[in-house]
Amino acid sequence: MRLPKPKRIVAEKYVAGLSLFKQKVAKTKLSANESALGPSPKAIKEYLKVSKNFKRYPDSDGTFLRKILSKKFKLDVNRIILGSGSDQIFELVCKAFLEKGDEVIVPKYSFIIYRIYSKVNGAKIIYSKEDNFKISVKDILKNVTRKTKIVFLANPNNPTGTYIDKKQLITLRRKLRSNILLVVDDAYYEYVKSKDYSSGLNLFSNFKNVVITRTFSKIYGLAGLRVGWGYASKDIINALNRIKPPFNVGRPALFAASAAIKDSAWLNKEIKHVNNWNKILFKEFNKMKIIKNKSFTNFILINFDKLKIKSQKVFQLLANSGILVRKMDVYGIKNSLRITIGKSIENKKLIFRMRKILNV
Repeated sequence: MRLPKPKRIVAEKYVAGLSLFKQKVAKTKLSANESALGPSPKAIKEYLKVSKNFKRYPDSDGTFLRKILSKKFKLDVNRIILGSGSDQIFELVCKAFLEKGDEVIVPKYSFIIYRIYSKVNGAKIIYSKEDNFKISVKDILKNVTRKTKIVFLANPNNPTGTYIDKKQLITLRRKLRSNILLVVDDAYYEYVKSKDYSSGLNLFSNFKNVVITRTFSKIYGLAGLRVGWGYASKDIINALNRIKPPFNVGRPALFAASAAIKDSAWLNKEIKHVNNWNKILFKEFNKMKIIKNKSFTNFILINFDKLKIKSQKVFQLLANSGILVRKMDVYGIKNSLRITIGKSIENKKLIFRMRKILNV
């Protein structure tokens, strides 16, 4: 009997940060860059209120949330699109702009979902080199060809935690051909307080050939509700809206996100907590002789090349004690782990276990 066959898609499958180890729920999950403090109590209150009635469809355009975003960031409401997480915006961009034979440039160590959606839509992935785990604008430009269609980057970058300054980002856009789409992922921008840094939204809100994405999954603690958004020119947003699924963000998610974005006090509490623990963990890892980047996000990338123990063994021992972190094999970063900054008690437990494992 002949059966329908799906088309052949040559692309990796996204591997999420683990929640289980040996079929047991991890007591301390530091593997997915989720919020340390969780969602705003106001967001939880809105979610619970709306979730009493699941029979109603959500507003397909998310007008209420888009208006709130427009007001908060002083943006044109008609240039905002909502997604089921910011990764759906990446998917829509790839569907709308890529054809077989096109080339997409991504930094060598960058969010894997960029290349997955690009490959699914027939594009060839070109990897630009990084300079000590930092995105190299020079190498991105070096890899541009007549087939280049999109450049994806996150700033600060996942999984390295580093950022490129605003001058370099502006230089990149200026030197790229005007018909190459630049996609800037602002997923972790809130944590960066450096004077030479500026978010993609602040730099490119008036550009016609840049898409900027943001998410409620990280600092706002709504990863389980899947809400993200993008900002671009009207022409680009119109193209994305033509292929956006209807009702792609649920009602409880829309209302929770609307409450979360208004709660600046909770946001600042999260930023202060993460940046404080970022410094503490950096110092602690330094005492343990672990190689690490200075991170500007809610996670730290660490490497074990200067130690006798390997990252795989450290991962295993941490997992055995109920602490899950992120392996870096899928990103091609050898002998390394990415660790999310968690609650204070979780971070203290991590430090204690790492000292035990390394015998320091």
